[in-house]
Amino acid sequence: MKKFKKTSDIKVGVVGYGGAYNMGKKHLEQMQAAGMIPTAVLEIDESRLAVAKEDFPGIQTYTSIDKMIKESGIKLVAIITPHNTHAKLAMKFLKQGISVVCEKPLAITTAECDAMIKAADLSGALLSTYHNRHWDGCILEAMKRIVDKGEIGELVKVEARMGGFNQPGDWWRSSQSISGGILYDWGVHFLEYCLQVIDAGITEVSGFACKSIWDTKWGDDTIDSEGYAVIRFDSGVWMDLTISNVDQNVKDGFIEFTGTKGSYLMIPGDKYRIIKHNSRKQKTIVEGPNPKGKEELYYKNVADALTGKAELIITGEWSRRPIQILDLAVKSANQGKALKAKYK
Repeated sequence: MKKFKKTSDIKVGVVGYGGAYNMGKKHLEQMQAAGMIPTAVLEIDESRLAVAKEDFPGIQTYTSIDKMIKESGIKLVAIITPHNTHAKLAMKFLKQGISVVCEKPLAITTAECDAMIKAADLSGALLSTYHNRHWDGCILEAMKRIVDKGEIGELVKVEARMGGFNQPGDWWRSSQSISGGILYDWGVHFLEYCLQVIDAGITEVSGFACKSIWDTKWGDDTIDSEGYAVIRFDSGVWMDLTISNVDQNVKDGFIEFTGTKGSYLMIPGDKYRIIKHNSRKQKTIVEGPNPKGKEELYYKNVADALTGKAELIITGEWSRRPIQILDLAVKSANQGKALKAKYK
């Protein structure tokens, strides 16, 4: 990886400055807070380029990726575009030695991830995914209590779920071909949380899908109403993941870790719950608050990695692991059988 003497030597840019969630501004502000220099914005909507100029006076704006690469002098770019564009856009920058941060997910297929990792290795560029939720308070607390303190004993299984009886919104995330599928949004967050705790190799994935019951379409495309995946790990632990727009009996908690001595629930509302039984089957429940998240550590780590002060935490290889699961889950659902994983 190419190293810089100081963070202020790292000129940064973003591809995508859309109005939804205003993520372009957020990325540039967090890069700036980490000591890097906001320099350029690429966006096809010129009205959003005008907003970028107001947010960051003097910033360069582009509607052409080739012109941005040639003229801006950026050393790191964040790609904030629909999921199916991540790999193609990232490759253009990586081949020029420009480091890349992709919004979640890194890409849609494992093959795309592998091509991106190879391009980054060849050019000496950094490749990462914006897994800012790696530092959410809920997973920090879970890691402390499950991994560090062993409060629920040996891990047996993990259940992750989100959803309800909800019609998808009228936007590109409701397109299977553009988004990757219903599992590719919150599913990638949940997998990134859980892979920190499980820390084992992926061996097999079974995927299931409920075709859309809604009339929401984006162009001629739509999205499944529920995606479900079962993942086997070489440690013996298994995990299931459900993201649903058809669930009419929503379960308590969005991630549940079950161990030999108890269960640990991540509860919406920023708290955790531990449930245990003694030999007489008497149940004890302990609840507590999660600490405040530290998402600012994401770009601090990227800046430290680019200046040789630290190892990169969210590497391309780490980012690939949730995508391999999601890719196999979609293929498994289509083929109607479990698929073996080839993991690193």
